[in-house]
Parts: sequence; C-alpha cells; structure tokens
Amino acid sequence: QVQLQESGGGSVQAGGSLRLSCAASGLTYTPYCMGWFRQAPGKEREPVACMYGGGGRTYYVDSVKGRFTISQDTANNTLSLQMNSLRPEDTGMYYCASGPRDGWQCSFLVPKYNVWGRGTQVTVSS
Repeated sequence: QVQLQESGGGSVQAGGSLRLSCAASGLTYTPYCMGWFRQAPGKEREPVACMYGGGGRTYYVDSVKGRFTISQDTANNTLSLQMNSLRPEDTGMYYCASGPRDGWQCSFLVPKYNVWGRGTQVTVSS
C-alpha cells in the first residue's frame, strides 16, 4: 500500500523560503508521477508541480515557475519542493500525491493521482 507523508510547512514572510518533503513508501507501479498540489481555504485544490517518478521531466504551473523546484531523492524515496520568493498567494495546505503515468506526460489533473498525503500548511504573510 502506497503511503505519503508531508513535512516542512510553516509560516514565513513574503520573500522567504521553505522546503517541503514527502516521504513515500510502498510505490510499486511504474511508470508513475509524483506531484505537489495546494488548497487555500474556500478554494479548489490546484496543481503546483509534478514530475516523472524516479526522476526526469518536471512540470510547473506558471505562477511558480522560476521560484519553486520539485525534485526526488530515489534512494530515500523522498519528494521535495523547494519554494523561494514566497508570496502571500502561495498560502495554503500543500499535498503530495502519486499516480500512474499515462503516456509521456505527468498530468496536473487531481483525479489522475490516486494516493495523497494528509498535507502540510504553508502560510506566507505580507
């Protein structure tokens, strides 16, 4: 059974940095994608970044390009999200997710991911 556990959230001022981690266990399907999503109060869950499981192609939504970096340490089964130049609009609960890769791309669609962590809160103040 696949399990994901996020950590690293916190409160920072605008312009600051945080690094999120996601410890993964039980991943058995291949090929697969790993992704980070976020959800602000009263809003739908939205994608942030995703990548080929095991390393390789990365994808970012426009609002985080140049500021966030997704990476995976396959030796330790850990997915990370380095977040720099944080803005108040980056505030939300951040979730790690995994799912089978369909074709040659990783999707930003929430239903494409079938395993989710419980989330870690990120709060950016102005």
